Amino acid sequence: MSFGRNPHVAKAEAAEQKALGARDAAACAQAWREAGHLWERAAERETDAKRRALYTAKAEAARTAADTPPV
Repeated sequence: MSFGRNPHVAKAEAAEQKALGARDAAACAQAWREAGHLWERAAERETDAKRRALYTAKAEAARTAADTPPV
């Protein structure tokens, strides 16, 4: 792990990819919820207000995606 980098960003992006590739609706929703949680953790660790707002918005979008059924 490198110093000064937010590790939760990469984890959240990986969770989003997992959600997009999920075959089961329950697995997809769970992966989106995990992505939302990780984006929230990334926002908590961020010192830059612009990036914090971006990560918070991504957390809300991930939770919204978890609540909507996949197409």
